[in-house]
Amino acid sequence: MIIANALRKTFDKPGARKGEQVVAVDNVSFTAEDGKITGLLGPNGAGKSTTLRMLATLIQADAGSAQIDGFDTQKDVLAVRRQLGFMPHNAGIYPRLTARENIVYYARLCGLTKTQTEQRVAELIEQLAMQDFADRRATGFSQGQKTKVALGRALVHRPQTLMLDEPTNGLDVMATRGLRDIIRNLAQQGHCIVFSSHIMQEVAALCDHIAIISDGTIAIADSLEGIRRTTGEHDLEDAFVKAIGEQV
Repeated sequence: MIIANALRKTFDKPGARKGEQVVAVDNVSFTAEDGKITGLLGPNGAGKSTTLRMLATLIQADAGSAQIDGFDTQKDVLAVRRQLGFMPHNAGIYPRLTARENIVYYARLCGLTKTQTEQRVAELIEQLAMQDFADRRATGFSQGQKTKVALGRALVHRPQTLMLDEPTNGLDVMATRGLRDIIRNLAQQGHCIVFSSHIMQEVAALCDHIAIISDGTIAIADSLEGIRRTTGEHDLEDAFVKAIGEQV
């Protein structure tokens, strides 16, 4: 489970005078429950990736707090990382390693023994249907193959909570459908899934709970039906536009 409370993050403004800052995330609060898929929906530059990076303990919030499965993201960093699988946007994989070697390397970083690593990587190769390219070097992999390897790395230590930042970016229709099935199965197994996207149809088709973010602030957070009721719009795109308008 993820609980984010009033998160705020600023960065120095590029090319500006010293001390001038840009607010990337401001007062972001939402909850993501176990066994459900929570969508963080917003346009590019809205603050989605910055929010996920704070939750993943990669950057520290300027204000606010967050918990992952009961562990504080600022006080219990190592405990949070044990609970969390994070697939960042356009996550790079090592091109000179095979798909299997990429996942093995990450498993050993996570503290799995050699035997545990071999067993777990074999499970993931089957689960993610990577048999055809598991032992090929990653150079020349399609975007779908790269995404599967990155997802395998995120899952290798059996995290309870999984965060995916724009995971379908660059995927074709069949690869996207396959990834959706994997995400749904993980939620059915009781995992907490946070899925960031700017694609309305994707979020509407996949997510149990949606937090709409714009200009670094949550405009509305509810189920799809709840957002429809609140905005009076049946189509998620229309509801999104109305929610952002109400925010402004």
